[in-house]
Amino acid sequence: QVEVVESGGGLVQAGGSLRLSCTASGRAFRTYTMGWFRQAPGKDREFVAAISWYGGSTNYADSVKGRFTISRDNAKNTVPLQMNSLKPEDTAVYYCAAAELRVAVREDEYRYWGQGTQVTVSS
Repeated sequence: QVEVVESGGGLVQAGGSLRLSCTASGRAFRTYTMGWFRQAPGKDREFVAAISWYGGSTNYADSVKGRFTISRDNAKNTVPLQMNSLKPEDTAVYYCAAAELRVAVREDEYRYWGQGTQVTVSS
């Protein structure tokens, strides 16, 4: 079993930055693809970014390319998501998840999920 915990959410003005962090338990962490998803009020959960187990491959949703950066530290079992140039439409609950696959961008490919952290961007 893998426990995933997010932190770092909060309220920020448009144009500002936030850094989310995700910590996953287990010695197998370094073998998981890790991803970030988000769910805005009244909308389905959507893919934001993912990083391969070795950190050499990343994927981003078009809506966040050039503004968000995903990384990982396998020694610390953490997956930060740096979010810059935030927009009101980035407001959502952000979820971190782990997949036992080499590449994973679909929600149904992820097996372990955190409880989410709220990000609110004011205009």
